Amino acid sequence: MKKKKLRIVVSLLCVGAMVMSLSACGSKNTQDTGSTAAGSTTETDADQAAADKVAALIDDIYVQQRTDDTDAQCEKAKKAWDALTDKQKELVEGENADPDYFGRDTGDASADDPLNQDNIGENEILVVSFGTSFNDSRATDIGEIESAIQAANPDWAVRRAFTAQIIINHVQSRDGEKIDNVTQAMDRAVDNGVKNLVVQPTHLMHGAEYDEFSETVLGYEDKFDSVKIAEPLLGEVGTDATAINVDKEATAKALAAETLKKAGFDSMEAADADGTAFVFMGHGTSHTAKITYSQMQTQMETLGYKNVFIGTVEGEPEDTACEAVIEKLAAAGYKKVIIRPLMVVAGDHANNDMAGEDADSWLSQFKASGNFDSVDTQIEGLGRIPAIQDIYVAHTAAVIQ
Repeated sequence: MKKKKLRIVVSLLCVGAMVMSLSACGSKNTQDTGSTAAGSTTETDADQAAADKVAALIDDIYVQQRTDDTDAQCEKAKKAWDALTDKQKELVEGENADPDYFGRDTGDASADDPLNQDNIGENEILVVSFGTSFNDSRATDIGEIESAIQAANPDWAVRRAFTAQIIINHVQSRDGEKIDNVTQAMDRAVDNGVKNLVVQPTHLMHGAEYDEFSETVLGYEDKFDSVKIAEPLLGEVGTDATAINVDKEATAKALAAETLKKAGFDSMEAADADGTAFVFMGHGTSHTAKITYSQMQTQMETLGYKNVFIGTVEGEPEDTACEAVIEKLAAAGYKKVIIRPLMVVAGDHANNDMAGEDADSWLSQFKASGNFDSVDTQIEGLGRIPAIQDIYVAHTAAVIQ
């Protein structure tokens, strides 16, 4: 009897030991799982911290004012980006920073010439552009204007300046290409002993950018024998929406011809008969020069291009806003739409605001309206059109003569 009790006690002890052992194992597993989760959290936090650091560095150089620290900041931002893993790069997000700042492929920067060489002689033509960080567009849209002006003026040295420091910093930090801002370009001209300076803007109109760089240039007037500023692409602004000129006419014809050719039409009448309308999207501005867009609409109508509509990203003037343009086309009964930039360069606005995949792009909004059977885009700037280049060449020649 005692032996039986002993066996029962032993059995109970074994069962208890097994329960305790299982409990202990469970406790160990729980601790391991917690440890793994904590490790995962720590790794995620480290990835985000690394990405946030780069985002802050990008935001630091996403500014319109150059300082003595700009070169070092650009170099530091790119170095930090290159040190990130692919996973960390996807996490970069700041006030202006995103993975595309360094990660988007916009073409080969080496195909572009910043035109900042020295020892250029006494005669300089400084071509001033807003600028673009899209490498292919910079080389094609801006570079070809510069080349056309140089070819027409072999006795003058053509140099470049951008008005957008934000873009200059972007190109410098990402690609190592240094482009002068207007102040740098003017100082370079002085240091090079230039006596006769002609400034040819590639800007569309006499807007805020034109006014700003003109003020900077004229501040150097006493350092040269002569300083002359040529007309922008569309010439004088005029007093009201009906004021058009030879520059606006030439631009309208050149843009229409190139657009029709790419779309496969022989004439604007043929496109109209096909039910196809063209939307030329400009930037827009709150500057008094915004009337220029209304004048371009007048110019298109004067040429008989009833299926051409002018729009602007900023919606200034108001009737050039995307919603307003959609309403105009729908009311006119057009079912096919081709959108193309009314901009010298097919850069950020053309690729993103016009033809981007986001819901607020013009392409997306036109499609979402449900009013059209087809909506297409042509992502090409004005600067690559030879007839447009000829207008700039003529403006340069006018002030040289």
